[in-house]
Amino acid sequence: MEFSERFEQALTWALGLHGEQKRKLTGVPYVGHLLRVCGTVMEYAGDEDEVIAALLHDALEDQNRPGLSDELVERFGSGVLHIIKQCSDREEAPPPPWRKRKEAFLERLKMADASVRLVTAADKLDNVRNLITSYRVWGELIWDHFRGGKEGTLWYYREVARVLRHASEHPLLLELERAVEELETLAKTSAEPATP
Repeated sequence: MEFSERFEQALTWALGLHGEQKRKLTGVPYVGHLLRVCGTVMEYAGDEDEVIAALLHDALEDQNRPGLSDELVERFGSGVLHIIKQCSDREEAPPPPWRKRKEAFLERLKMADASVRLVTAADKLDNVRNLITSYRVWGELIWDHFRGGKEGTLWYYREVARVLRHASEHPLLLELERAVEELETLAKTSAEPATP
């Protein structure tokens, strides 16, 4: 796949928008997440709009400001903005309550097109893998950092995987489903009392 200058601009833009942002728990620069999501979309044959949207998928959710949507269209096109908007669970500040936001996102995801499903699956897969790694290091303490807590967070990722798998048999969705199952197994196993 050949990339145009738009892709280079998107890399620069992602660094500019998220350069100061850190991941929960680890404090690792957030841009690593964006690059992994972008890489996953590339691996699964995403086109340039999908790859750019993967890099910028959290722009509206995390870094929104007046005029940002217009700037995204001007620089990267309406197709990229469409994917970003559909991958976002909020644009307004303050955001709606956590559960309401997630339920609304899941309803939208049921009608999502293939591009939105691809970027969403890549995003959620990286998030779940990050949770698995963090869980192995910090155990149950990780849930204190998530608004949904343990039960809500597990419910959300389980539902995302279910909704996406209902729409398609895409190999990336199977990978997401396996990762969610691994996280649930880890959480269940460590929550069970040890047998003598």
